[in-house]
Amino acid sequence: MKYSNIKSILVWAVLCLLFGQMVPAQELTARFDQNEIRETVKRLSADDFEGRGPGTEGGKRAAQYIADQMKAAGIAPANKGSYFQNVPLTGLKADPNTSLTVSGTKGSETLKFGDDFVASTGSQTPEVALDSELVFVGYGIDAPQYNWNDYKGSAADYKGKVLVMLVNDPPATSDEPNLFQGRALTYFGRWTYKYEEAARRGAAGVLLIHTENSAGYGWNVVRTSNGSWRYEISRKNGEKTPFVDAKGWVTNSSAEKIFKLANLDLDKLRRAAQKRDFTPVNLGLKAKLDLKSEIKQFRSPNILGVVRGSDPKLANEYVFFSAHWDHLGIGEPDKNGDRIYNGAYDNASGVASLIAIGEVIAKMPKAERPKRSIVLFSPTAEEQGLLGAEYYSSHPIFPLVKTAADINIDGVNFFGKVSDVVPLGSERSTLADAIRTVAAARSMTVRADSRPEQGFFFRSDHFPFAKVGVPSINLQHGDTFITPLTGPAREFFRDYTAKYYHQTTDEYHDWWDISAMVQETEFALGIGLAVANSRDLPHFLASDEFASAEKRRLGK
Repeated sequence: MKYSNIKSILVWAVLCLLFGQMVPAQELTARFDQNEIRETVKRLSADDFEGRGPGTEGGKRAAQYIADQMKAAGIAPANKGSYFQNVPLTGLKADPNTSLTVSGTKGSETLKFGDDFVASTGSQTPEVALDSELVFVGYGIDAPQYNWNDYKGSAADYKGKVLVMLVNDPPATSDEPNLFQGRALTYFGRWTYKYEEAARRGAAGVLLIHTENSAGYGWNVVRTSNGSWRYEISRKNGEKTPFVDAKGWVTNSSAEKIFKLANLDLDKLRRAAQKRDFTPVNLGLKAKLDLKSEIKQFRSPNILGVVRGSDPKLANEYVFFSAHWDHLGIGEPDKNGDRIYNGAYDNASGVASLIAIGEVIAKMPKAERPKRSIVLFSPTAEEQGLLGAEYYSSHPIFPLVKTAADINIDGVNFFGKVSDVVPLGSERSTLADAIRTVAAARSMTVRADSRPEQGFFFRSDHFPFAKVGVPSINLQHGDTFITPLTGPAREFFRDYTAKYYHQTTDEYHDWWDISAMVQETEFALGIGLAVANSRDLPHFLASDEFASAEKRRLGK
């Protein structure tokens, strides 16, 4: 017997001791129906679902299709006999003829919507008019734990102003290599935080300065993501949640023109903003924006199914698998006139895996059924800022105190089988123990995020779970392909961010390797079964930023 086989058997024995009786990986793999997975991806990314935009007829049909597939797979409805949890959303679509004019003593610059800037409103009203001073606030961060505050001065310095800021965190230095966790992006670097902090300061608007290096994607992604409908969780009348009237991005070249109007050098100010003693700069300019938007209010469903656990006591604890069903809908046409953003990889592939996982568990004989219950969760409006998962985290169907973990699937490998996995966020909690054991049983390598500066941990539906203290990961496939990629698979993998991410070209093709999808899906299932059968629930490490949220969740 080969040493590798002996090692796998020993690892499997350890896994069974730690997590209870487990089904071997090879046998689990055989239980997935590749044809069903392929057909689910093809159907969800078909043109008649119109890019699965929340609130659209195509989106409604896609949501119903997923619920029907869960039912056919033997997955029970999770919300009092329904597969749906309706999320109240407000949709706004900015007039593409909107312009932004910045003026000062040296003249003015008029920026064109889409080409130079994009903006949406947080006011949830059809008209917003700004004529406000511009203030550069560096990175727009107030983080006492890092002894960092870009909002020096008084509240009056920011109230009613348009704040211009950089994305990401300030860079670490040789003197402080762990400043803002070094290379790894923290939540302070995310655009969502920057809008939230500006709103707390009473700002009227925000302009984030885009660079491809800082954002991790080109301006084309910003443009397409903001060129059609944008959504927010609807605010109730009288709700006090702060917001900014205008949430915008501006190209770096346009930002340079704005700063030149103020007789200032953007690059010099960018360097100054990397130091703690940076002081915000009133640019002596005014920004005029008349933003008109179409508005609609509607409900869009989170989709939830459940497979009850086999243990009478532990069945009241829940392991979540999540994969968002929405995409960008119908938007700007590409050079070929295609306006449908099908979102095959992002994230029809994840939903196909989610349903397949539920079906495999639902068909298990009782002796193999996991002890804890398994929830299959497909949230809405992920592409709009994780809105469906955010809503669920504050309106949970299953008690958060009984929620063990979330394993998120966003983009499943269809390129070719790999020998490595990248479970984003595993280093934050004891979920890492289960993941390492599951990987060893499959002779796979667990790798860390190779681009922590891009903040991928904060960019999918596991993050709202982490924010409320539930140990969570976003499972990503590795890039060590067992057979080197060739042809269209190589091209798609190599150029995904530049040519396919949030573009009309993210479509299903018959060359997809569904066996690679099964490999990743089975790995995710292995993690979930390990957690569902474990004696102890996973928990955040004491040093992690979400450990305090976990204590609040558990009432400690």
